[in-house]
Amino acid sequence: MAVVDVSEALKSLASTMESIEAVLDLDSLRAEVASLEEQAAAPTLWDDPEHAQQVTSKLSLLQAQVRKTEELHGRIDDLEVLFELAEAESDADTRREAEVELASVQKAVDELEVRTLLSGEYDQREAMISVRAEAGGVDAADFAEQLQRMYLRWAERRGYPTEVLDTSYAEEAGIKSTTFTVKAPYAYGTLSVEQGTHRMVRISPFDNQGRRQTSFAGVEVLPVVEQTDHIEIPENEIRVDVFRSSGPGGQSVNTTDSAVRITHLPTGIVVSCQNEKSQIQNRAAAMRVLQARLLAHQRAQEQAKMDALKSDGGNSWGNQMRSYVLQPYQMVKDLRTEHEVGNPQGVLDGDIDDFLEAGIRWRKQQEK
Repeated sequence: MAVVDVSEALKSLASTMESIEAVLDLDSLRAEVASLEEQAAAPTLWDDPEHAQQVTSKLSLLQAQVRKTEELHGRIDDLEVLFELAEAESDADTRREAEVELASVQKAVDELEVRTLLSGEYDQREAMISVRAEAGGVDAADFAEQLQRMYLRWAERRGYPTEVLDTSYAEEAGIKSTTFTVKAPYAYGTLSVEQGTHRMVRISPFDNQGRRQTSFAGVEVLPVVEQTDHIEIPENEIRVDVFRSSGPGGQSVNTTDSAVRITHLPTGIVVSCQNEKSQIQNRAAAMRVLQARLLAHQRAQEQAKMDALKSDGGNSWGNQMRSYVLQPYQMVKDLRTEHEVGNPQGVLDGDIDDFLEAGIRWRKQQEK
């Protein structure tokens, strides 16, 4: 790496950090942290466990955000000193160490910059993800299950808790549909770029003639509803049905009619939940899913009105958003951003950060 390249790289990093800090408004963040710390220290905090959870979760998030920003600023300052030392002493080992650190800092700054792009109304929220098998028969059901595993593995790698609310298993293999939550700040903003139709091309393991099969699965990403959303659902607008839970087998499968299906009569939206142990728990979980879908429905109607005013017919970027090709060659490609990798198995194992970053940057560009 030439000296001029290092100088430019350090200037670029410093400039990007200035922009990030301006967007984050560190002084305001520190003031909010101080206020939350005061609330968290109150002896009556846990009298209301739900409020206490909100306070402690937000405090942890903001503390981490301030700490990470300050640490990155310090690492950039240290980098400049390290490169100057390597140059002054003509030390190749120190130079290599500095170059490795430069690459690491660049990656960390890029990730933080992407986080600042998540400024949508619901971007800070937890995410509710639904995956459903579409065209492709048993291969589509198997692909849907692979996508569910991909997102759960991604969350697991980051230490994000998840909760599977409902899974409908296919007859031969895979799943017809599943709904689960990713319980982490900004999970919705981050994962919302995954919404759309995913396509897989491979030699079907379910075809005894070994033919290539194309299958499709749909991904829906919703923000988890909070109390402030005021999504009220009158009892006379829903129909509640109970049925026996189904599963792939095993002792944990419910043998009572505890699964719940709720139909919202005005919109025709149907949700179900069968993963909890009791009918009451399943009904509560299903209501959370219904509220999230109604919130998305409300937003879609508002967006349709705006699109009609713009006369652009709306934006259909969510459809046909990514291809996973396993045969005759190996590649995963995002059809919106053109980002691609040659390791489908790594992607299906949860290595999707680069796709998420490219999608977030692409979406922000589309909004300009």
